[in-house]
Amino acid sequence: MNISRVMHDYEAGDRVAIVLDGGQQMGMPHRRFHGRTGFIEKRQGVAWVVSVKDGNMQKTVIARPEHLRPLE
Repeated sequence: MNISRVMHDYEAGDRVAIVLDGGQQMGMPHRRFHGRTGFIEKRQGVAWVVSVKDGNMQKTVIARPEHLRPLE
């Protein structure tokens, strides 16, 4: 596991991609969100709250940092 991905510190408003890591099942969002992009809203414990658009609905996904990748 690449430690730099896990230790990345996000700020509110950062764009992230949700990429599921099957090696870490704790804090994994539902598989329908794999490959989706969203914006960081806040931190919740060791996880991050991500706002994702699913169809026409805005959804909130709680995911640990192992399942998130920063986007530029």
